[in-house]
Amino acid sequence: MEKQEHQHIGEDGTVIIHTHAHTHTQTKAVLNRMSRLIGHMESIKKMVENGRDCSEVLIQLSAVSSALHGVSKVILKDHIEHCIVDAVKTDDREVLENLNKAIDRFMK
Repeated sequence: MEKQEHQHIGEDGTVIIHTHAHTHTQTKAVLNRMSRLIGHMESIKKMVENGRDCSEVLIQLSAVSSALHGVSKVILKDHIEHCIVDAVKTDDREVLENLNKAIDRFMK
């Protein structure tokens, strides 16, 4: 179980430090997907090294891109279901701000 310490500053200036403990239920699934993606990328690298047709390489890169997008969705959904739900319950604005920043970077 992951524990994260957060600090909040109330409107009156009071500093509150507390810890959230939650699990990421999709960790094993994400790691498995990432391992497959790494293997797929290694295969594509070998395709390039062996001079395979560019069209074939592009098709494989498209498959990796789609799979990477799928992993990102799993991580985002898990984050919302656990981290964001906890943050809303405890009025942890920092976690919500961090999510917004991450989404902005992710959607570029």
